[in-house]
Amino acid sequence: MFNADAKIIQRMTPMLQRVMIVDPQPAGARLIGELMRDIARSQIWTAETHDKAIRLAASYDPHVIFVDLGPAPLDGVAFTRELRRSRLSARYAPVIMVTGQATAAGILAARDAGGHEFLRRPFTMKDLLRRLEAVTLRPRDWVEAVDYVGPDRRRFNSGDYAGPLKRQSDTGTTSDAERLAQALKILRSAIAAVASDPTQAMRALQAQVADLRKCGMSIADLKLTSAAIDFGRYLDEIEGRGAPYDRAGLEAKAGALLAYLPTDEAVAA
Repeated sequence: MFNADAKIIQRMTPMLQRVMIVDPQPAGARLIGELMRDIARSQIWTAETHDKAIRLAASYDPHVIFVDLGPAPLDGVAFTRELRRSRLSARYAPVIMVTGQATAAGILAARDAGGHEFLRRPFTMKDLLRRLEAVTLRPRDWVEAVDYVGPDRRRFNSGDYAGPLKRQSDTGTTSDAERLAQALKILRSAIAAVASDPTQAMRALQAQVADLRKCGMSIADLKLTSAAIDFGRYLDEIEGRGAPYDRAGLEAKAGALLAYLPTDEAVAA
């Protein structure tokens, strides 16, 4: 192994101690498990079914999860989506989707379920190390919306596919303006979903309040920061009482924040 790889592995190792492999095929799970033990002396847990995978995730809080894309006999997309919307600590764990077919549809499904990376069989040690480096040393912003929960999809990368999914926004960092606009759009959509999906809508609202406070402090906008703090207090108050939540009341209370929406976004609402 090259010296550069050894240094990277040394940096990654603390974040690879607990690994879960979700794969109905024992041979596939065994291969990844052996490689992870060689790379980082990882503890390995394997699950052949959806339900067992959820139980193991709850019990062991893995650092990294490898999931067979499926869909049969195990649907990796469905598992990842359920994990992301759960209340488990492991919901934030990087998920690497593994498959023998790297199609555009498969990559989109993995991305939209909340997967971090995509690994195609057969893969080399270099392929595996690239994915591990991406999920451990190059973390992406977390998005907590109603219809999507997971890492920022604009930063999704598959080393196995270089087709029309590649966009200019797939690389680089998120600016304050982008972060602010995204948080406000999610805030607006979450308010609209408080009746249909109150649990995830409230979770999304709380996450956007935290992001908006950070944005306000980053750009030194006291009005924005104060509005986010005030709305956060309101959310804590109504969440304590429980669902159902009053959409009109939420919209009114969020007015000072939604006023920051770009003009074209506000008109589209």
